[in-house]
Amino acid sequence: MSATQRFPSASWAPMQAPNLADFEDMAAHAYEALPEEFRKLCGHIVVKVEEFPDEEVIEAMELETPFDILGLFQGTGLTTAAAIQHTGQEPNMIWLYRRPILDYWAEHEETLGAIITHVLIHEIGHHFGLSDDDMEKIEAKAG
Repeated sequence: MSATQRFPSASWAPMQAPNLADFEDMAAHAYEALPEEFRKLCGHIVVKVEEFPDEEVIEAMELETPFDILGLFQGTGLTTAAAIQHTGQEPNMIWLYRRPILDYWAEHEETLGAIITHVLIHEIGHHFGLSDDDMEKIEAKAG
């Protein structure tokens, strides 16, 4: 099938890459599509979307470029958390990085929604201390 058949000029001409607000909506939709029992265990995880990781993350993770990371879990994972949260403790957060995710999407066959879901599950998996196999099972259920 030719590009003209797949994308008639009237349908692709106005298309733009999703902006930060679009990504936030996509991440919220991906989170809602996760299995309910998994979401209940997540508690009050905050999901944020930024263009790129900040300089502190780039240095701490020893990244060569800001495109080297798609998402990040920041906080205290359930496997290391205290029974009672410390006063003033920041909530657990998941960061999704829009530009690196778009770059990855451009170079792979996966849909953007599938990539966002994968990154979200992977970062939540860090919160729970899940194995890659466990995360794959959750991703399959999120379908």
